[in-house]
Amino acid sequence: MNKYINKIITGDSLQKLSNKEIFPDNSIDLIITSPPYADRRANTHKSSEYVEWFLPIAEQLKRILKPNGSFILNIKENVAKHERQTYTYELLLELKEQGWMWREEYCWYKNTSFPGYWPKRFRDNWERIYHFSKDIEIKFNRNAVKVPIGKWAEKRFNGKDIEHDKKRHVSKTGSGLSREVNKWKGKKEVDPHNVLEFTPVTNNINHSAAYPVYLPLWFIKLLSKKGDLILDPFMGSGTTAIAALELERKYIGIEIQASYSKVARKRIKEYKKSKIDS
Repeated sequence: MNKYINKIITGDSLQKLSNKEIFPDNSIDLIITSPPYADRRANTHKSSEYVEWFLPIAEQLKRILKPNGSFILNIKENVAKHERQTYTYELLLELKEQGWMWREEYCWYKNTSFPGYWPKRFRDNWERIYHFSKDIEIKFNRNAVKVPIGKWAEKRFNGKDIEHDKKRHVSKTGSGLSREVNKWKGKKEVDPHNVLEFTPVTNNINHSAAYPVYLPLWFIKLLSKKGDLILDPFMGSGTTAIAALELERKYIGIEIQASYSKVARKRIKEYKKSKIDS
């Protein structure tokens, strides 16, 4: 396997993932990918066939992922004949049947998406990101992604609610949840929420659907450690590989289109050179 580390393999994902010489059982620490969406462009998979196409790939991903690893899937359903398609939901349910644990759903909010017009609906301004694992115990470095607590704390802890905040209050909705606001006093950072705000890729990198490097960076920080091996089975223009190198991880990529593999290798080479020159 070592000869494939920090390489991009050109070929079909299922075929390469099924090769145990390249991908032994329990050999990958983290999988991050954004597979081709259904019906978006020529030669992409139809909505009606998408789940059937992806499940064998997911089975191999499950085989090669370490028990404490995670699988991050960026995916978005399309619209056909004025109606939202359901393959993302169908795939989620089938992945659970396959044995994956559905850990979380993140919303990737695209904060600078270009305006547009569609009859009887509005622009998609977000994409879903699913987090799966094989086991309960996973790497989860919450301190690596903490965010500033915000200005609300300064105002709240100097106001009239100080005594009220020192007591634990049970939710009046009957949910059983409770909170003591005073527990957050003095904290500078807190856990983020699950709406991730990243600027979409706007520069031309010769790929029609590249995602921003901030997205894999965030998940790599959260779900892996230095030296871990990151896999993107639909590598595209190499963004996941660059994020892995930036955080001192290793990578393996698979890309079926030779032209995209070439773009990815060029970007990685330029990234490495920039690090040497800086």
